[in-house]
Amino acid sequence: MTLLALANVGIYWQLPILIVVISLVYSATRFEEWPTILHEAWRWGIRMTGFLLFIAIAIVVLAKLRF
Repeated sequence: MTLLALANVGIYWQLPILIVVISLVYSATRFEEWPTILHEAWRWGIRMTGFLLFIAIAIVVLAKLRF
């Protein structure tokens, strides 16, 4: 692979870390106990991941149809 191709793929390695951090921060601003924070962070992370997957699938489908 060329260096440019590796650089473009490199940004996607940070996505899971960002989802975890954003989920934890969002949950910690709403709750005070760790078990509740972790439970809500898990739920928020699943929702965010599902939303991002839905958007990615929609973009791929639209790209294949070439509107």
